[in-house]
Amino acid sequence: MSTRTEAAGEDPIIETREQLISLFEGGEKPADRWRIGTEHEKFVYRLADHRAPSYDEPGGIRDLLDGLRRFGWEPVLEGDTVIALSGADGTISLEPAGQLELSGAPLDNLHETCAETGRHLEQVKAVGDQLGLGFLGLGMWPDKTREELPIMPKGRYAIMLRHMPRVGSLGLDMMLRTCTIQVNLDYSSEARMAKMFRVSLALQPLATALFANSPFMEGKPNGYLSYRSHIWSDTDPHRTGMLPFVFEDGFGYERYADYALDVPMYFVFREGRYIDAAGLSFRDFLEGKLSVLPGEKPTMSDWADHLSTAFPEVRMKSFLEMRGADGGPWSRICALPAFWVGLLYDDGALDAAWDVVKGWTMEEREALRSEVPRLGLDAPIGGGGKLRDIAGRVLEIAHAGLAARGRLNSIGDNESGYLAALDEVVASGRTHAERLLERYATAWGGDISKVYAEESF
Repeated sequence: MSTRTEAAGEDPIIETREQLISLFEGGEKPADRWRIGTEHEKFVYRLADHRAPSYDEPGGIRDLLDGLRRFGWEPVLEGDTVIALSGADGTISLEPAGQLELSGAPLDNLHETCAETGRHLEQVKAVGDQLGLGFLGLGMWPDKTREELPIMPKGRYAIMLRHMPRVGSLGLDMMLRTCTIQVNLDYSSEARMAKMFRVSLALQPLATALFANSPFMEGKPNGYLSYRSHIWSDTDPHRTGMLPFVFEDGFGYERYADYALDVPMYFVFREGRYIDAAGLSFRDFLEGKLSVLPGEKPTMSDWADHLSTAFPEVRMKSFLEMRGADGGPWSRICALPAFWVGLLYDDGALDAAWDVVKGWTMEEREALRSEVPRLGLDAPIGGGGKLRDIAGRVLEIAHAGLAARGRLNSIGDNESGYLAALDEVVASGRTHAERLLERYATAWGGDISKVYAEESF
């Protein structure tokens, strides 16, 4: 989740609807300036007993952040508390129960992305070795109850933790017990954004299946391949889902702004602290009628904050954010941006990907999204058949898109090699989650603690 700091320089008050839309327009870039921003989370645990460390304890999360400063990271404060780090490779931040996230820098190519990931993992492991901490690459804590997990000292999390149980039964699990990989991509125009949004939203269930990696909960199988994805189905219906309006004629910046305005608020950030506005209306805020700040109107930073509190399968800020994948090992962190860059950044690949999904009805898209967390590649698709029937074709398109980009490393390889982990899933027909379930039933003998040795970074 986003780490908020005070806005630097002018922060205009919103007086017109055009200002809301201008944030999306401001993201437009010519294709030669498109970048790749990759975000990935991992669980932090004590090597000695697999316990999740608190923020304040000796050798805990605060000490982990402090230890990373030797690599050039600078602290980001909320009050007097270090809640994130900033540096050349982006931002290191904390999820609600201490999951550690790197929100990477905007980079030109996937070779740079995977190198950035490698640097980050080497750094956290070096500090972790000193503190007795390990880092687990899964989509959900395999053995922890909510009550066993610490809470990080971030103001927005306190507000969200209070509000989540009012609107869904699984929101606290989303906050406390899950990890994801995400990628942020640019667009050149409103029309390009709309086409990318439609393709990526329709294919988000395929990404969920290919990256399925959360089959355990509280020490045993949970009946799903991606329980992390299932959690979003009962988190908050006002801010999650497949966004049917994206597929309607005329979809663009204004329609997404209308959607975001109808998403209930969480908070307003003022003078270094979060003011609880959970459930209130941003439309009222625009009219100066927000009960917690009477007479005050929002700024552009407030609008950017609010956009970060919507959680659909694909999210727009001044870029598009792909949100369907479970957390996983290093190869998967590199594979997710490869998948989406291959499909969305090349014109021919984008057209070919749309041809795969354009005939699906909204009911079929919703049904696919609903079934994928449990069935993975065996989920039924529109027109008959299963998701696995199109997975190979979609990966072929991604390969072609990456080859067409022509971004080569020092030995002349293009970016398509980063799809290897997904090629293996499609070739074998088995997701990583299914492999873990097999290990649990055989080699692990039902002992979930074995997952730490096999799935840690």
